Amino acid sequence: MLRPLLICLLALQSAALMADEPALSAIPVTKAVTNVVVIPVREQIAKPVLYIIRRGLKEAIDQKADVVVLDMKTPGGALDVTFDIMEALAKFPGQTITFVNTEAISAGAFISAVTDEIYFTPDGIIGAAAPVTSSGGDVDKTMRLKIVSYLKARVRAISENEPYRGKVISAMIDEDFELKIDDKVIKEKGELLSLTATEASETYGDPAQPLLAAGIAKDVDALLTAKFGENGFKVTSLEVTWSEQLAVVLTGIAPILLGLGLLGLFIEFKTPGFGVFGVGGGILLTVVFLGNYVAGFSGHEPILVFALGLVLVLVEVFFLPGLVFMALGGVVLMFGSLVWSMADIWPNEPITFSGDLFLQPILNLTIGILLALVGGVVLIRFLPKGMFWDKMILAAATTGTSSGAPLNNETSLIGLTGIAVTDMFPSGQIEINGQRYEAGVAVGMINSGQKIIVRGKREFGLLVETMEEETNG
Repeated sequence: MLRPLLICLLALQSAALMADEPALSAIPVTKAVTNVVVIPVREQIAKPVLYIIRRGLKEAIDQKADVVVLDMKTPGGALDVTFDIMEALAKFPGQTITFVNTEAISAGAFISAVTDEIYFTPDGIIGAAAPVTSSGGDVDKTMRLKIVSYLKARVRAISENEPYRGKVISAMIDEDFELKIDDKVIKEKGELLSLTATEASETYGDPAQPLLAAGIAKDVDALLTAKFGENGFKVTSLEVTWSEQLAVVLTGIAPILLGLGLLGLFIEFKTPGFGVFGVGGGILLTVVFLGNYVAGFSGHEPILVFALGLVLVLVEVFFLPGLVFMALGGVVLMFGSLVWSMADIWPNEPITFSGDLFLQPILNLTIGILLALVGGVVLIRFLPKGMFWDKMILAAATTGTSSGAPLNNETSLIGLTGIAVTDMFPSGQIEINGQRYEAGVAVGMINSGQKIIVRGKREFGLLVETMEEETNG
């Protein structure tokens, strides 16, 4: 009799203790917010769109975004650019979504097919994806068969988890393909498939699966709200400006800009002071960096590396002449940063020094250097006879005097005094007994008008110091 009574007492005590403890359901649970980057895809699929998508994907990776949404409205476009976009999308580690707003035709359908999910506006359409030439004409039969075969295989490989997507895209590409599901012929042979949002949302099979659409939404915000909840996401929208169109031109003429920029810096180093050629050369190279950034090739890091290399060269020239290794290291950094800025390097991938990655950037840099060398030779060969060359004071650099008389016995000038006729940073011109000579200072600078004394000679002129230094000594 006592045993059942004890069991009842213990049960009542346990119930009382449990009543005093807080319920598990009362503990607040913080729901993770999904980080979403929205990339607009507008107009024809061409290089500006590639630049926008590539830059947006790299920024999404840097921001550790969970989802990328392509807000798409395009009539199609270039096939080669489409392949580049498809490859770029494959590099994003998170989820990719296409929002058909309101059309994804031809190349737009290919791009949509390689994203994880496809959503539509109520009046959205997708389809008619037969390959055409860049001018819009038909591709010849043999090439069309190769392209269609490749596209079908690629879409099948990417959309293995989607039961109908591969067949649907095949019906959009190949007019000879019959799309038939559950004894229903959706597309007969002899035509290309296009689908409305409603048609893409129809379900087939058992269990029922939508033909192509993951859903229909009024806009991107409604799509994300339905998918992640009212406050379950944070959106970053990529800003698109006219700069993408300009980047197409700038990247196309990058070797010319490189050549002119390097030539400007070369002329600046060969003339006293700092003037228009140094500023112009710097601006042209900055334009190259900015063009590559807008094109989605690189971030801001290459221009910082270039600036570091330039500082090393300037330190060598102005303060520590003759060290060589500092200027050489600076030049290597400058050229390396230019190659880096033109390489399609992705944030989440290790850098592999492959020909595909660096071949075009190295080729562009080589062409730029050759153009700079040719430009320098042309200046030296032809311009000394004109006023332009005289104003740059390069005639004196090649002859040793302003009058054209060569220096026959430079050692006889050592110990003579004169005056600086230009600022010396660290090179410039001096005047001794009414005649001008190229000269340079070992450390620091000399202002125009200061008295100088010749202390020796170097390969490109005399070595001088100020009379103040002589007096202090």
